[in-house]
Amino acid sequence: MRTLSKNPVHAAAGVSGSGVPDAPPGPPVIAVRDVRISDGVTGREIVHGVGFELTPGRAIGIVGESGSGKTLTCRAVLGILPAHFGVSAGSVEIEGTDISTLTPRQWTALRGTTVGAVFQDPASYLNPSIRVGAQIAEVIRVKQGVKRREARRRALDLLAAVRLRDPELVYGQYTYELSGGMLQRVLIAAAIAVEPRALIADEATTALDVTVQAEILDLLAELRERTGLALVVVSHDLAVVAQLCDEVLVMRQGEVVEQGPTRSVLHDPRHPYTRLLIAEHEQYGLDRFLTVKEAS
Repeated sequence: MRTLSKNPVHAAAGVSGSGVPDAPPGPPVIAVRDVRISDGVTGREIVHGVGFELTPGRAIGIVGESGSGKTLTCRAVLGILPAHFGVSAGSVEIEGTDISTLTPRQWTALRGTTVGAVFQDPASYLNPSIRVGAQIAEVIRVKQGVKRREARRRALDLLAAVRLRDPELVYGQYTYELSGGMLQRVLIAAAIAVEPRALIADEATTALDVTVQAEILDLLAELRERTGLALVVVSHDLAVVAQLCDEVLVMRQGEVVEQGPTRSVLHDPRHPYTRLLIAEHEQYGLDRFLTVKEAS
């Protein structure tokens, strides 16, 4: 686990170094209102009333153990819940539009252009038979209607933007030729290729070693600062969320047991489960992160 340091947040969103907004941040990009998710086969409710609003340039973390409902909540936002699962109550709005009203064509236009996603296993979301650069270029070409040469140029720029050392070389490589950290950068490049307003990072650093994890977290923070990208950061790791997020939701068994500004939740946890998570992470350096926050 990386010892976390105070991370600068971007002025584009009107956020001070303390994580407190200087001005109203504007209407939400994503609004999740009392969402409940049920298994259509058993009728059992799996997620029990999750709610949050994500405004431009802000970051919300969702933490909890495996099976707590973090990923199902994010998949509901993306409209890609597994078979037999569905939103049984509540609503999800993206830029003011209830996603339950969207047609498949509208969903196709929305994904990538308004909201993108990065998942834990990038190799599962990239085609191993197509060079990685060509996959990014195709997203740009289809979504933005540009010609192949321009799409290739933009893809190379994106590979450079996610700090890959030799974009020309990486552009022509296949997934099996790249390390896990490089693949995660490629997936981030693909996710931001058409400049979405929000990005969902679901356990995006879990499988990476601590050095690469730190680099990916810094990259996400840089994108947030430079572009005003709104972030949903899903993790079982409190320290990851502590570094990036303004607000945190703590989930357990499908329920939000605690929610609030990250600093407040970490300094003054109210729920026993939150206190347990913090106690478990202190041995990995979260205590030092809290000390830095206290001094800031």
